[in-house]
Amino acid sequence: MRFLAAAAVIFTLSASPAFAQRAVVRGLDKITGHARDYTLTLGRPARVGSLEVIARSCSKAAPEETPEVRIFLQIYDHPAAREGEESERRQVFEGWMFASSPGLNGLEHPTYDIWAIDCRS
Repeated sequence: MRFLAAAAVIFTLSASPAFAQRAVVRGLDKITGHARDYTLTLGRPARVGSLEVIARSCSKAAPEETPEVRIFLQIYDHPAAREGEESERRQVFEGWMFASSPGLNGLEHPTYDIWAIDCRS
């Protein structure tokens, strides 16, 4: 009986999408035109210009399925503070980004574009 339970768990895990420890996003500075790839450790914030980007989940479709990368991101903006004031952090995006459809659910920001690229272990 334990063998059947273990086999069921292994089958379920192998049939589900692979989950990664790191997410790769591409950030574009619209002012300079400079694009750069950022490897994010899940749960840890990374800076992309004035943005703080946190990847919460990253999954990639199994090799036999249609290729797809899904990354759940939280993005906060830290605009430059005026003299004598503190910079206020505000959330500008929270949701899933899909590598195959960057325009489907994208970040709307006047200076930066960010889109999903890959998941890595």
